[in-house]
Amino acid sequence: MRDPQPHRIPVAVTGAQLANKVQQALGDSIDVRRADSTTEARDALRHRDIVAVLGSGPHGRDLKLDVASANGLSTTTAVTKLVTAYAHGADQHLSVSDIVPLDRYDARGLAGFYVSFGVTLSGFALAQNVVGLSSLLHLRHRFTLMAVFAAASGLVAAAIAGPILDAVPAPYLPLAFVLALLAAAAAFTTKMLATYVGPLGIPLATLLLLTVGNSTSGATVGTDLMPSGARTVSALLPPGAAVRAIADLSYFQSSHVLAPLATLILWAAGSAVLLAFRTTKQRPAAPASPQPQPQPQPQTAPTPHRSGEDRPTPHRATADDTPTIHWADTDERHLAPGNDTARHPAFTVPPKEPDTILKASSDCV
Repeated sequence: MRDPQPHRIPVAVTGAQLANKVQQALGDSIDVRRADSTTEARDALRHRDIVAVLGSGPHGRDLKLDVASANGLSTTTAVTKLVTAYAHGADQHLSVSDIVPLDRYDARGLAGFYVSFGVTLSGFALAQNVVGLSSLLHLRHRFTLMAVFAAASGLVAAAIAGPILDAVPAPYLPLAFVLALLAAAAAFTTKMLATYVGPLGIPLATLLLLTVGNSTSGATVGTDLMPSGARTVSALLPPGAAVRAIADLSYFQSSHVLAPLATLILWAAGSAVLLAFRTTKQRPAAPASPQPQPQPQPQTAPTPHRSGEDRPTPHRATADDTPTIHWADTDERHLAPGNDTARHPAFTVPPKEPDTILKASSDCV
């Protein structure tokens, strides 16, 4: 953008003699393509195979230049200046006509760029939110959310830019499809980078999609005025592909729309596949349920008891591991004869040593 220069801008020139003169005068700034007739050259211009047609006027002295401003003002202005300089040097008059003009409400040819930028930004912001919800949403729910949002973004943006503002003259449904693909490409690419790279994925997506992608999209500065590296990047990134597709749908009879569509589909589908692969690979395997082990039965040590009395029932040890014995039907205070019918509720007494128990039994007898 700092210093755009024309690099082999394709221009059709009718007449072999004129073509040789223009090539020698303008050098590598223009890629001269000889045309057999003006009609054939104009047809190539309407299909975006070239950006201008140069031919001789009716009397052979004047020059006539046909341009397509739908290619972008930067490209059209650059071609016009180059040919004007040649005509001035050759002492010939130049007349310029625009046979593929821009829409009435898009005088500078930037509507396609702005709608693409807005959709790219919406897909990028959606992916940031999905990254924050990754721990709460299942993979299929994340995919459904991004796909539905991308479709909604395409439909809404196409309605605003097309029927509502009448700034983009492309058919509504094809335009909505392109913008939906762009939103999906931005969302899935951002989410994929965040999944693979971690916290640096969001800045990387910002640099790739919003900074480099939009600056090389070809809307503000035509691709023919960029260095070769920027032209290559422009064709491979989603924003540049979307800008080309919108221009083809709007002004050039969809002549070269398949290549940008393929680029958008590859970005969206490829990022989705990589994201699904990484998420599935990281999912931990379900642990095998352990087989129930038989619980060992507690063994009870035999406890001394009086003759004719019920055997005491052992209970669980207390916190200090001191065993307790539950005497169900007897009370030491009621062992006298005649009192054996008196029954008292069960209670817990501290355990006695075996010698003590035997001595107490002898005393009672």
